[in-house]
Amino acid sequence: MSDIIITCAVTGSIHTPSMSPHLPVTAEQITDHALGAAEAGASILHLHARDPETGKPSAEVDHFMAFLPRIHQGCDAVLNLSTGGSAIMTLDQRLAAPLKAAPEMASLNMGSMNFALYPAAEKISEWQYDWEKPFLENSDDLVFKNTPRDIARILTDLGQERGARFEFECYDLSHLYMLRHFADRGLVQPPYFIQFVFGVLGGMGADPENLTHMVRMADKLFGADYMFSVLAAGRHQMPLVTMAATMGGHVRVGLEDSLTIARGQLAETNAQQVAKIRRIVEELGRTVASPDRARDMLGLKGADRTAI
Repeated sequence: MSDIIITCAVTGSIHTPSMSPHLPVTAEQITDHALGAAEAGASILHLHARDPETGKPSAEVDHFMAFLPRIHQGCDAVLNLSTGGSAIMTLDQRLAAPLKAAPEMASLNMGSMNFALYPAAEKISEWQYDWEKPFLENSDDLVFKNTPRDIARILTDLGQERGARFEFECYDLSHLYMLRHFADRGLVQPPYFIQFVFGVLGGMGADPENLTHMVRMADKLFGADYMFSVLAAGRHQMPLVTMAATMGGHVRVGLEDSLTIARGQLAETNAQQVAKIRRIVEELGRTVASPDRARDMLGLKGADRTAI
């Protein structure tokens, strides 16, 4: 397949403000970064919210709605809302904004796992906010809860009842089998858009061998009924997503996944990362999919059928 979907994950819930002055926090910043990424070639924008006063990850509907309508009005990109939120949030908190917005697309983590961020705390000597250091350090005792009951609820409430389709985030081989389980139960329908996640401590390491193995197993489990995309944390971002592009997969970049644009150089905008991967994939002979082409490929309901 020549067409390639570029997803941009604009801010996420992992990095903290002390890690980069360029991390978007306020509604204005998130909007500007998202619109810039769309203009640079991202057809999907993966979105989290933050408290604009502190930069802390937020599940508040008002924080989402401060930027969602503005992004919706400013571009035609697919708006993909996180249902993962942050590992310290309850499922009800994580679902509040997606249920309100009824987006075309949402992320869905396919299993419970350790989600260890604490090594990042060792790299920071000066903190902007009191919440940041304990947020990172306490992740040595953190389980990101995504049980089969949780997954079934999201698939039912957001998928079947509101028409959203999903970016199935698979951090490990077992998550592919969980997705196959829900396909067999009839709660999800093809085409499946599977996001392989590499480099999070508690999930798969960012090794090329892991990517080739995940593709082999997805081929076995889903045949021609799936597409895969790749994201990789930190310094592994560009090498592994480039490898995905050479294998016929799709790619995800953004400041949620990596704060840099090159070794030792912070990215100032999400658009920088989108422009870089766009240049790479086009030089590989791939054609960047427009938002409408991505909608067609993924079977999305259309932006006019959301509540944004």
